[in-house]
Amino acid sequence: MSNLTSLMVAVEVATRKRDDARKVLQDTQAAQQAASDQLGQLEGYARETEARWGMKADTAMQPEVMYHHYKFMDRLGHAALLQKGVVGDQAQRVDAARRALLETELRLASLRKVAEKRRHDLEQLQMRKDQKQTDERAALQYRNAIHGTPGQEY
Repeated sequence: MSNLTSLMVAVEVATRKRDDARKVLQDTQAAQQAASDQLGQLEGYARETEARWGMKADTAMQPEVMYHHYKFMDRLGHAALLQKGVVGDQAQRVDAARRALLETELRLASLRKVAEKRRHDLEQLQMRKDQKQTDERAALQYRNAIHGTPGQEY
């Protein structure tokens, strides 16, 4: 029984590890979504800024204003490029968390299977012991019925 108890403890530990891995996956997915949302905001802002700039194209612009606008758009583009890198990094973290979760789920499933087999084997062993005791009692009763029990008179 201690072997089965040890297996059940291992199943409990594996279950906690699986739950922890699931939480890590959820957290990394949330971080990836936040990074993706931020990238969307940057790209949307860049589009809005360009659209506003386009409306002013008919007006005469000072070269300094145009220079600052192009510099700003370059910096905004650079920020979006950096954010794309962050989104890519987060995607790699999500993939790693998925693999870790899969590994913990496989470990848990195998431990459960081993524990179930061990429990089944112990039940079979107990059934054999019970059957042996029943057979021995029946044989003893049969022997006593045929030969009589000691101390009985005919």
